[in-house]
Amino acid sequence: MALLIAALATPMIHGAIMGTWSERPLQVLYSMTKVPLLLVAATIVCLPNFFIVNTLLGLRDDFHAAFRGVLAGQATLGITLAALSPLIAVVYLSGCSYPVATLSNGAAFLIATLAGQWTLARHYRPLIERNPRHRIGLVGWLLLYQFVSIQLAWSLRPFIGSPNIKTSFFREGSWTNAYVDAVQAMMMAL
Repeated sequence: MALLIAALATPMIHGAIMGTWSERPLQVLYSMTKVPLLLVAATIVCLPNFFIVNTLLGLRDDFHAAFRGVLAGQATLGITLAALSPLIAVVYLSGCSYPVATLSNGAAFLIATLAGQWTLARHYRPLIERNPRHRIGLVGWLLLYQFVSIQLAWSLRPFIGSPNIKTSFFREGSWTNAYVDAVQAMMMAL
């Protein structure tokens, strides 16, 4: 239960700080809601596939331990984001631009994600020692979770609050495909 609470509550801290850049109270509330929503929704979307992969690999008896590892990783991610929040606040207080605010938060998410993956790998180590097929389940989880999280983060934007766009829970065009938009942006840059 403590892992679940940490995975839900601690990302709210980072979300609240993240939303302060725009200096709009409504954006703070939205961001505080969106960061845990992103992490929880991505996990929930990936869990059925994760269960099926574990079942097909003959690892269903270990699913409880694998799922506990996933929750521990998510809790670590949230706690790390919360721990990095004061640094984000300092960056914001320095009068940073919107691109710097975006990059700073991106770096915080990268660090937090790596910490979460490190925790997940620690939980998986004994499982892999017992049965090397767990490595396939772990890689499957990581790939699917990254894929879903990127699209979900794209759909839930804005998190910081662009200075040129009115505050709203979803940005116009949020339901487009992140990967298609990324390829189109690269094509336009060439």
